[in-house]
Amino acid sequence: MKSQINTLIIQAIEALQSNGTLTTDLIYSVQIDRTRDKSHGDFACNVAMALAKAAGKKPRELAEQIVAALPKHEFVTKVEIAGPGFINFFIAPEAIYAVIPQILRGGDQFGRSQHGAGKRVQVEFVSANPTGPLHVGHGRGAAYGATVADLLTAIGYDVHREYYVNDAGRQMDILAASVWLRYLELCGETIPFPSNAYKGDYVWDIAATLHRENAEAMRRSWEEVSKTLPPDEPQGGDKEDYIDAVIARAKELLRDDQYRLVFDIGLNTILDDIRDDLQHFGVTYDQWYSERSLTDSGAVMRGLERLQKSGYTYEKEGAIWFKSTEFGDEKDRVLVRDNGQTTYFASDVAYHMDKLERGFTRVIDIWGADHHGYVPRVKAALKALGDDPGKLDVLLVQFAILYRGGEKMQMSTRSGEFITLRQLRKDVGNDAARFFYVMRKSEQHLDFDLDLAKSQSNDNPMYYIQYAHARICSVLRQLDEKKLSFDQPAGLKYLAKLSEEHELALLTSLGRYQELLHTAAINHEPHQLVHYLRELANDYHTYYNAHQFLVDDAALRNARITLNLATRQVLANGLKLLGVSAPEQM
Repeated sequence: MKSQINTLIIQAIEALQSNGTLTTDLIYSVQIDRTRDKSHGDFACNVAMALAKAAGKKPRELAEQIVAALPKHEFVTKVEIAGPGFINFFIAPEAIYAVIPQILRGGDQFGRSQHGAGKRVQVEFVSANPTGPLHVGHGRGAAYGATVADLLTAIGYDVHREYYVNDAGRQMDILAASVWLRYLELCGETIPFPSNAYKGDYVWDIAATLHRENAEAMRRSWEEVSKTLPPDEPQGGDKEDYIDAVIARAKELLRDDQYRLVFDIGLNTILDDIRDDLQHFGVTYDQWYSERSLTDSGAVMRGLERLQKSGYTYEKEGAIWFKSTEFGDEKDRVLVRDNGQTTYFASDVAYHMDKLERGFTRVIDIWGADHHGYVPRVKAALKALGDDPGKLDVLLVQFAILYRGGEKMQMSTRSGEFITLRQLRKDVGNDAARFFYVMRKSEQHLDFDLDLAKSQSNDNPMYYIQYAHARICSVLRQLDEKKLSFDQPAGLKYLAKLSEEHELALLTSLGRYQELLHTAAINHEPHQLVHYLRELANDYHTYYNAHQFLVDDAALRNARITLNLATRQVLANGLKLLGVSAPEQM
């Protein structure tokens, strides 16, 4: 009904523009809200107040003209003007039933719209460094990003899903050094493993593959490797300086071809694992974008040149700096180090420049909340490049904290003591992982209760929703088992028989789905859909427990089964958008 009122308002304004009452160059958007006080009708619109200044009219005068131009609608019984110019709509009681045929006609497309038609949106999410398996923190970003992308697709946007592969830079060099050192151990060398290297079992696995495929071709004695190294942290040194020295020594001894082989086997093994993990999690991408390609294509240098031409760079102590403080950042940022190496930030400038050059209407980055300080400098760089920073939205995702038996589970990625996304999926299942990850607003901390996620009880909100869907399927099986007839056209004809309080509550909830889906998509808030489905399931379970559906009265039975079918469809549609299955039996 909300979308129909929206259409009526637009038609009224267009009619006023046609007869010259309003100019044709007005830019406006129509907002329809449900009223809190039923004495003010069912829906309210503030378009007259929003348009009044541009139209050169008083809000109430404009509201009167819009109301006079409104087309008639069978379910709009009355329209009133309230306060300074609110337009209030009163809806006929029969309108509550109109959603049922709409749902059944729409099927798995019900609730979707063309709001974003013609607009291309890029959603970049996860983009974890391929230095190890995805852990449960990455899982929340994956579930959130995939659902945001699916919600935007559902309202008509052309969505491009992208993973930015950090296949260059220091962290990848640390991984390569870690793999090589484990390889040397497999060759028989005794090595005091660096404090700041990657220590997970997966590093051993990659090193074993390297050893199996190359024998001892890249073996160097630890005595030769270590003779120029500074002390590590346990010996009173700096762990960062030490690992950088190990990397430099590896590059020196292995030279380009062998070092690239070690580097690439680590990168490709982990990247393949990440792809496989996400695919089995129901998360797919249109593009895996290589950071290394930005340098190879010249995009990094092109970005630097554009910043230099705009006058927002300077040289200091042999390095090239970006004047990010001129855009509100806390300090200026290095683009090129004194050794001539470009920074990660320089690559990020080039990457975001490239995103906008590809013609996206909007660019959405989904980052961990610990990257919040990075947002101003990226937006500053876009502004300095002459691009519109308003096209970039950065959505932050807080870390997920796992609990088992009421106890918090500890994790450390570098030490290898962490729970992988694959382990979580095996433990609680894909459905629970996808669902629980988006139960809360992304910027809120998430306490992930593993025991609750696996429980088959009404306390588990996912189980409660899926059980509502399975219950409806059970009703339909009982219909066949009892050899009772069901006539859907007759069910649609006699919808007015659905007059019980629980039926009207369920009908009202079904009528909210389309607007809820739109709001969740526009605001990038999958948790709104979670809460809606929980409320819808509650309405259905309450209805199920209070009434018999397979009654002798054929007209009432047909109407109730038709309501069941509509409810099942909306539950299935909503769960699918969350990446969760809708089981027929539980």
